[in-house]
Amino acid sequence: MIKGMNHVTLAVTDIERSFDFYHNLIGLKPLVKWHRGAYFLLEDGFWFCLNVDQNRIAAPCYTHYAFSVAADDFDATSERIVEAGVHVFKENTSPGESLYFLDPDGHKLEIHASNWRDRVAAKKADLGPWRDVQWFIREGEL
Repeated sequence: MIKGMNHVTLAVTDIERSFDFYHNLIGLKPLVKWHRGAYFLLEDGFWFCLNVDQNRIAAPCYTHYAFSVAADDFDATSERIVEAGVHVFKENTSPGESLYFLDPDGHKLEIHASNWRDRVAAKKADLGPWRDVQWFIREGEL
C-alpha cells in the first residue's frame, strides 16, 4: 500500500541554473549537488531532485508541481518570483492563494498558501461546475 509521496525528480538541462533557481529564488534547502544533479529537502521530509537530461521535453499539459507557502509569506514570495522575471503561465482561479509559473526548463510550478482540507471544503461549498461528484470523506474528516 502506498503511504505517501517520497520525492519528485525533474529533468533539467543546466544544473547550475536550476540549482540557483530552486535554492536562491524558490528557497529550497539543498542537501547535495553534483555535476548532474541535486537534492533538496522540504520541511515535511519530502525531498526534491534535479537530474540533468538533455532530452528533457516540456509538457504542454496542466501537470504541475505545487509547493506549500505560509499564507503570511505568500505575497512576498510571489513578488520575489515575479520580479525575477519568471514566466507566469496561468492566473489563479482556484480557492486559496496560488501563483503558477515556469522554472528555467519550462516545468510548471505553483506556490500555494492553503491545504487539501480548505480546497475540498471550498469545492463542497461551490459544486456549480462539478457533475456526478462522489465524496470519499465524511463531514468530520474535513
